[in-house]
Amino acid sequence: MASPSPPTNAADRPRLTEAQKKENHIRSEQKRREAIREGFDRLASIVPGMEGQGRSEAVVLEATIKYMREQITERQRLIREAKANGINTTGWELPTETVEACEAQLKRNQEGL
Repeated sequence: MASPSPPTNAADRPRLTEAQKKENHIRSEQKRREAIREGFDRLASIVPGMEGQGRSEAVVLEATIKYMREQITERQRLIREAKANGINTTGWELPTETVEACEAQLKRNQEGL
């Protein structure tokens, strides 16, 4: 005798119990948190000065923002220097919004000191 074929559409599948739903939710949430932790670990591994630090997500984010601002500022300096030396910098520029946001943030930080 042939075994029954598995259900093919949602209406044919048995409904999950509340306990199964809860377990699925818990597993899903654990995966989500692990993915976030791994992302913060990767960030911490590439941002200078984060080696050996206790891994606080707030600390990692703040250090990353600071590092990115520094990199954007340095990039803008190099572009200005290249232009001054007659080098075509077409395609090197960052979007204006990015540069303006970085400069505004740096200004706010300096004013807060």
